[in-house]
Amino acid sequence: VQLVESGGELVQPVGSLRLSCAASGFSFSTYSMTWVLHAPGKGLDWVSSISSESSVTNYADSVKGRFTISRDNAKNRLYLQMNCLRPDDTAVYYCAHGSGDYWGNGTLVTVSS
Repeated sequence: VQLVESGGELVQPVGSLRLSCAASGFSFSTYSMTWVLHAPGKGLDWVSSISSESSVTNYADSVKGRFTISRDNAKNRLYLQMNCLRPDDTAVYYCAHGSGDYWGNGTLVTVSS
């Protein structure tokens, strides 16, 4: 199993970013997927999850209405559209296999002016 995140960068407050996660080594379309963040000096926080066929999505209260999770099963890709970014969104963002057993190496999002 391999999960590779990309798309993180420095962005100004109220800006937008789209994170991607390229998945391989497993049957991507049969598993739910999750985004998790690790903010500086804090523990891991769940951000959002999506079911295998995209029928169910869930969000942490802190990102609801600002972030959108999606997936493209034909491309084995998971996405996180992040809008109205705030400084407290600064974190390393990880995509994770629905089992919780596999994680990527993360991509750093820094929100700062």
